[in-house]
Amino acid sequence: MSQETLIMAVAQTSAQPGDVRANAAAAAALVSAAGAAGAKLLLFPELSLTGYDLDLFDTPAARATDDDPGVWVTEDDPRLDVVRRAARDHGVTTVLGAACRRADGTPWIASLALRPDGTVHTYGKRHLHGRERDLFRPGDQDGLLDVDGWQVALAICYDAGVPAHAERAARSGAEVYAGSVLYTLEEARRLDLHFGARAMDHRMYAIAANHAGTGPGWVSCGGSGAWHPDGTRLTQATALPGLFTATLSRADLHTLRAKDTRAGYPRPSSQDTAVRA
Repeated sequence: MSQETLIMAVAQTSAQPGDVRANAAAAAALVSAAGAAGAKLLLFPELSLTGYDLDLFDTPAARATDDDPGVWVTEDDPRLDVVRRAARDHGVTTVLGAACRRADGTPWIASLALRPDGTVHTYGKRHLHGRERDLFRPGDQDGLLDVDGWQVALAICYDAGVPAHAERAARSGAEVYAGSVLYTLEEARRLDLHFGARAMDHRMYAIAANHAGTGPGWVSCGGSGAWHPDGTRLTQATALPGLFTATLSRADLHTLRAKDTRAGYPRPSSQDTAVRA
């Protein structure tokens, strides 16, 4: 049943470098906290299960084997079972950031959405950035994630910097644009512009989960949070680790879309249908 409001949460975390098991355990604790706050969706940063350090995926020791998957995960990875149980027990769809080996061996920077019913929705980053292009392959699947009747499109970092990515999501009927990201200290304004613009241009909510702290060659700007469909900030984290929630209102979204329609602003047909519904 579709709900008129959605409580979402973003986790601004600092990962244990390369330790999938430890980071999964920490994620499970945050799922419990998000559930206690009433959240139905919890979003983690890009590569939250390992930390953003591309050297982790570019050494002989990083190569996954049947006996030791190392920093790579699969959709059914048993190290994530602790998060699956938490998602089930608390009714929270949980989006983790992972280096994922697909069944055919294709390496993705991925968002793994672990749902309360035990299913997994996997999204691979479409727009790889810099050295990522040497280590991973771009994702070739989109699809919307249904959370309590809300249609959520996943994005990973540089995806949000490519306007066509959010436009495609909007044309598919997205109401929420959810980005797992790493924006550095020098990119605080860029983070706000990207997600504010994606929200305003397509009259959908935008949310972003950024890293906390530092990594090899970077210092995060923090600033995780949510943006209203009018482009304004709803929540904004500091640079410190934490869990941050916001309540999204479908009435606000439809009011803005209907106003645009009356003004003659072109909208994708799926959004027009949603306005009339």
